[in-house]
Amino acid sequence: MKKLRVGILFGGRSGEHEVSLLSAASVLNAIDKNKFEVVPIGITKEGRWLTAADAELLLQGKTTGSAQSHLRAGDPEATPGAAVLASGQAVVVPPEPQRPGGSLEPFQTAALNRRASDRAINVDIIFPVLHGTFGEDGTIQGLFELADIAYVGAGVLGSAAGMDKDVMKSLFMAARLSIVKHVTVLRSDWESGPKKVQKLIESKLRYPVFVKPANLGSSVGISKARERKELGPAMEEAAKFDRKIVIEEGVGGKKHKAREIECSVLGNDKPQASVPGEIVPGKEFYDYTAKYLDEGSQLIIPAKLSKGESKKIQQLAISAFKAVDCSGLARVDFLMDPKNRKIYLNEINTMPGFTAISMYPKLWEASGVPLKRLIDRLIELALEEHRERAALKVTYEIKDR
Repeated sequence: MKKLRVGILFGGRSGEHEVSLLSAASVLNAIDKNKFEVVPIGITKEGRWLTAADAELLLQGKTTGSAQSHLRAGDPEATPGAAVLASGQAVVVPPEPQRPGGSLEPFQTAALNRRASDRAINVDIIFPVLHGTFGEDGTIQGLFELADIAYVGAGVLGSAAGMDKDVMKSLFMAARLSIVKHVTVLRSDWESGPKKVQKLIESKLRYPVFVKPANLGSSVGISKARERKELGPAMEEAAKFDRKIVIEEGVGGKKHKAREIECSVLGNDKPQASVPGEIVPGKEFYDYTAKYLDEGSQLIIPAKLSKGESKKIQQLAISAFKAVDCSGLARVDFLMDPKNRKIYLNEINTMPGFTAISMYPKLWEASGVPLKRLIDRLIELALEEHRERAALKVTYEIKDR
């Protein structure tokens, strides 16, 4: 039997571009190459799609460049994926169903036989290891749907809802899930009337508050405002990354920081939850710097919780997964008040990190699913979801009366 051709897609036009490179490096290293033929596909920060004829060298861990990075998980310029971005050949994904059998044509042969303007990616399934905008927000999923390509992860709706923190929270509230108090404002309203917006926020929430771009991940653009004088700079920072800004009331107070609990979910119609884990940030909260730059953060797996608390978090994680119509995978984040131990659902991440220090694969490893098997399962779920979509009728015949 021919191997299934899996395109590992990474990079992208996002503030999380570098994190995506690191995630892809982990996936490329762990995927079962006896079972799958792997095609690394990179997207530059400018949006150019690239792959390389020397893909096998990339899979063997050969690297290009030696520039140093501050990301503690590794140097993005020295990851296998970075070589594609440095010297890859441009390719496209046509937004139309592929020809039968076309996906089995090796890239090297295809690249030689096609005109430069007609170099199409030929794969059976795509694993979009993309984080943030233009990768995790439903846009790329829509392209795959048009091209009728199976892909790992949530569909268009689940991806879009999981990316937009404002819409996500609305769905959580509709499902009667406990979340922290929050306010959403538009960047244009903040720019035209900052005092009015400040008054609105302070009428609804108490300091400290967390200010976030509605559409982004990896804690990019997030700030903590402990008092009024810090609110303005926090709003300006978040406004750099999105037109919508979400402001959340802090949990736990000044002396008692909230506990940050995470749980991984895997599945389609019948999802399962991993053991919960806890993050103890090296900084005041788990921002981008604490995740990827500092060495002080601790990951406690499993989290030190009672059996009842662990079970409740697992149930809430599955409920959150269903509330946004997710599929494939997600990491669900919670906050726990250290005083009364009340649990708040914070957010869902529909394409969590797969770096060497990422919680999603670590939580599943602790639950008895190692990374190689986890990747196998994600591909199985993607094919299952693709078969579900293929079984739907796309025409309606009007019967004669």
